Amino acid sequence: MERLVECVPNFSEGRNAELVERIARAAELEGATLLDREMDSSHNRCVITFAGSPETVVRAAYASVKEALPRIDLNHHKGEHPRMGACDVIPFVPISGVSVEECVGLARELGRRIGEELGVPIYLYAEAATRPERKALPDIRKGEFEGLRDKIGKDPAYVPDFGPNRIHPTAGCTAVGARFFLIAYNIQLDTPNVDAAQQIAKAIRERDGGLPRMQAKGFEVEVNGRKLAQVSMNLLDFRQTSVLRVFEEVERRAKDAGISIFDSELVGLVPRAALDDATARRVKLRGYDPAKQVLEEVIASKRRKS
Repeated sequence: MERLVECVPNFSEGRNAELVERIARAAELEGATLLDREMDSSHNRCVITFAGSPETVVRAAYASVKEALPRIDLNHHKGEHPRMGACDVIPFVPISGVSVEECVGLARELGRRIGEELGVPIYLYAEAATRPERKALPDIRKGEFEGLRDKIGKDPAYVPDFGPNRIHPTAGCTAVGARFFLIAYNIQLDTPNVDAAQQIAKAIRERDGGLPRMQAKGFEVEVNGRKLAQVSMNLLDFRQTSVLRVFEEVERRAKDAGISIFDSELVGLVPRAALDDATARRVKLRGYDPAKQVLEEVIASKRRKS
């Protein structure tokens, strides 16, 4: 069986297409198969997805971070999405022939290198976490760049796993980890009422007693010139909480508030086991194209063309 790992670094840049292209190209030049890139100007964030052998994805992730760091200054960064780093988070995800435990080793290898060579504090998270309180990314990122700037180097609870015990002045800090396949999924409500999105997000997320393995927040976004409220979610394990279950729960709560669903969207790729065509139609998935959004189909297509 081929040893294949997916890596999905998130960068705090969603408006400069040229820079996003440079970041993606840096990973590709190291031999990784570029699967997807997503930019969101409201969140001011991009998600780059690539795959390859364990050794290849570590090299590619390092190259993409090295390309991004000198060109993203968090002191001037504004966006809806929480962020603590120019490269905010780097997860490794096993696809085939590789265990989560091996991906933990990749996270540690990359984290050590970024910390030592690029001078960015690194926090290991998810399955790679060295402390229980660092398992969940929102717990690490609490306070974001501005808040962490005042904590790293002063509060013993914020000593990083790798790198200097001080925040990088422009690039902040980065979380590196290993995890099961995460689905980044957003639902747009047909209203500009962000309070409604935030209330729904609080009701459905796991930490507040909602759906298992589920993170959610409410934001304002712009779609085709319209300001809409968005319920932005991470499904940490679609086997426990599916896309359909999430959609129907949000739909029910929105309906109770007199609000309809405008549409929904995926950020990045999704495994075929998590989404079929009927579900995509039911959840009003914007611009759904399996050839571009289903992981297995994208990998097969990329290889046919190479």
